[in-house]
Amino acid sequence: MAHGLVELPWWGYLITLLVMTHITIAGVTIYLHRHQAHRALGLHPLISHFFRFWLWLTTAIVTREWAAIHRKHHAKCETVDDPHSPKILGIRKVLWDGISLYRSEQKNEETIRRYGHGTPDDWIEHHLYTRYRDAGIVIMLIINLLMFGPIGLSIWAIQMAWIPFFAAGVINGLGHHGGYRNFESPDASTNLLPLGLLIGGEELHNNHHAFPASAKLSVKWWEFDIGWMYICLLKLAGLASIKRTVPKPRFDFAKTVIDSETAKAIITNRFQIMARFAKEVLRHVHKEELQKADRNDRKTWLSLKHARKLMTREQSLLDERSRAILRQALEQYHNLRTVYTMKQKLQHIWDRSATTQEHLMQAIEDWCKQAEATRIAVLGEFAARLRACTMGPVQKQPSAC
Repeated sequence: MAHGLVELPWWGYLITLLVMTHITIAGVTIYLHRHQAHRALGLHPLISHFFRFWLWLTTAIVTREWAAIHRKHHAKCETVDDPHSPKILGIRKVLWDGISLYRSEQKNEETIRRYGHGTPDDWIEHHLYTRYRDAGIVIMLIINLLMFGPIGLSIWAIQMAWIPFFAAGVINGLGHHGGYRNFESPDASTNLLPLGLLIGGEELHNNHHAFPASAKLSVKWWEFDIGWMYICLLKLAGLASIKRTVPKPRFDFAKTVIDSETAKAIITNRFQIMARFAKEVLRHVHKEELQKADRNDRKTWLSLKHARKLMTREQSLLDERSRAILRQALEQYHNLRTVYTMKQKLQHIWDRSATTQEHLMQAIEDWCKQAEATRIAVLGEFAARLRACTMGPVQKQPSAC
């Protein structure tokens, strides 16, 4: 009893700590993030309230505040109004002091009022979880001390630091600073690791920013989102319903006319389409130019070599040095300049999504004609694929993506 109600070997305490913090991570990613902030899935009231109660015990998070701050992050990403952008505030500030940024925004009544809609508004939320927000973590401390004795204090301390460091620091900081990108979203989001295990799948942050309303954060076949696995298990048990996932491009190669369905499919799948353009057009033409380039002209050849990655990046994320390198390569190589210009024109079409359907359809048709007129084979093939985009049933073709 001097050591608590439960006495374990050292590895037993470690496993207990990992299980408890993992449940907390699951609560954040499944309940707070995917369910509450983005409405990507529905949860049975039993599961929903379990996570709400557990997060009260282990984090003192108020659902409305967390959802509001996260929604504002998406709405104002990488601007001065973003609650935690490392591009604005610096990586050190967000990584090591992300919790103070959260607490500061927590006090912004306008943020909570504007972005906190649709979150729990019942009696227990007002009279317990919000009114006595810190009581839960005190109860958790008492439970840990009773169960494990003095070592329970260490377990509790790590529990309290887990979300502030990994969610407020690592995801909000490193998830906008370094990693790989599947999609060139206008923000600086990155995927930290292809295996979303430690932080419940939140490691796949670039995927999430490209498709924030998706309940599934993994996109590539080799990516793993453990939060999605839990959601699927809950669905099998009848405790969750999936509302939205990442849309998949579909192609009907019998189509030759761009209609409203084509326009809708292109706008819906614009990030996948642009990723395809980078892979099938930009990189293909770059490889051809690199093979023909004169290696004796070292400066020009190096600018061409470095242009491979720079061409595919979101232009607003390039620094002045990168812009200069890319500009030099584009000035020297005509086909490369042509396909890059066509990439920019294709991106401009996304900005037309708020205009009339007729204007959008005409813009796509004009782009396809310009692409075909270049006589660059891969560009013409891509235009044909763009015309085949559909939201409806598809006809299979061996080369369809």
